[in-house]
Amino acid sequence: MSLSGLDIYRLLPKTNCRECGFATCLAFAMQIAKKAVAVDKCPYITPEAKITLEAQAQPPVKLITIGCGDSKLEIGNESVMFRHEDKFHRPCGIGFVIEDILSDSEIKNKLEKINRLKFERVGQKLEVNLIAIKQSRDGKRFSEAVKLVADDTSLGLVLMSNDPDALRQALEILKDRKPLIYHATKDNFTKFAQLAKEYKAPLVVFADDLDSLAALTVQLNNQGAGDLVIETAKKSLSDKIWDLTQMRRLALKKNNRSLGYPSLVIIEESDPYQEAQTAATFISKYAGIILMKGIETWEVLSLLTLRQNIYTDPQKPLQIEPKLYPIGQVTDKSPVLITTNFSLTYYTVLGEVEASKIPSYIASVDTEGMSVLTAWAAEKFSPKKIADSINKFGVKEIVSHKRLVIPGYVAVMSGELQDESGFEIIVGPKEAAGIPSFLKNL
Repeated sequence: MSLSGLDIYRLLPKTNCRECGFATCLAFAMQIAKKAVAVDKCPYITPEAKITLEAQAQPPVKLITIGCGDSKLEIGNESVMFRHEDKFHRPCGIGFVIEDILSDSEIKNKLEKINRLKFERVGQKLEVNLIAIKQSRDGKRFSEAVKLVADDTSLGLVLMSNDPDALRQALEILKDRKPLIYHATKDNFTKFAQLAKEYKAPLVVFADDLDSLAALTVQLNNQGAGDLVIETAKKSLSDKIWDLTQMRRLALKKNNRSLGYPSLVIIEESDPYQEAQTAATFISKYAGIILMKGIETWEVLSLLTLRQNIYTDPQKPLQIEPKLYPIGQVTDKSPVLITTNFSLTYYTVLGEVEASKIPSYIASVDTEGMSVLTAWAAEKFSPKKIADSINKFGVKEIVSHKRLVIPGYVAVMSGELQDESGFEIIVGPKEAAGIPSFLKNL
């Protein structure tokens, strides 16, 4: 369990020398507890205390990297059980299983569909992360399938094989791509640990239950294979959730380092709707990697949207840069619409303005990521704030008219805003869906 500020203070020299940059040792201890400062800033700490504090400063769930370059996937490094306590830091990886029993053309067709699974939502890119190649035939065919996949995608790769020799051939092909090796068990962990060490690749560890899993991770660490992803046996949905929750709880609350690794689940549902529901459950609690078969756009987009919502900071709304955005081939006569910098609000307005086919400006006012009514109630979307933003954006120099369009829900501020800004205020529709017809009749 993490040490409190007072626990850390007891380990410090208590000299209040200020050489660490803080007024007292207690203040320094509180910053260490928040992971805002490194232990080695204290020049007088004893070696024993330093070891203790550095150990507790390590994340309870280890950070694991799969792949390389822009497409690398980082999972783990989590520090809380529940999102409202802080936030979830590393979005779980979503990947797809391709078996080498498929023909080359079938593999290429699947890869083409997977590579197209890229979306944009409220200004953020949503993408899948992994492709797992599963051995169903001989080692030669497995290597051929691995090369075929590697040549056609930059996504991270998972090598699913129980044959160390076939894995070695595949790892030679991918030696610069840091694939995930699947999987070490109590029967083969020595050979698999050697492969993981030799190729500096992360390794999946598999066992039926948590006790066996913990024992196996200790043995693998002793053999020098420390970049691990953990998995338990195929179970019912409720039992699997229990395993995932307990692994995370033991790592976070009990500081159980033998289970302090991201987890992996494989979904084998034949019905795509059931597959999507099961994957959504595991995204929520607490899979680090989800491997599935379904590659349909509707299924994947729904899961990526859920993942985006869960892995945003609940204490910090999604927001865009506050500024004046030109939409289309604008001129000095184009209308100027006022809104907030809450991403969902801005992109909803943007979609309707684009649908109207009328070039316009959207002035996004800094409301700290609040929506229109919330920001107005919090006095973040006030006449003075809007007028200051309009002046800052240089709207008077950009357009030749003197008109601003405000959301219908804040029509009550129109008179005061007109006095503050010097612009004529036009009250727009309450709902964004009314923007196209409004602009056409403006």
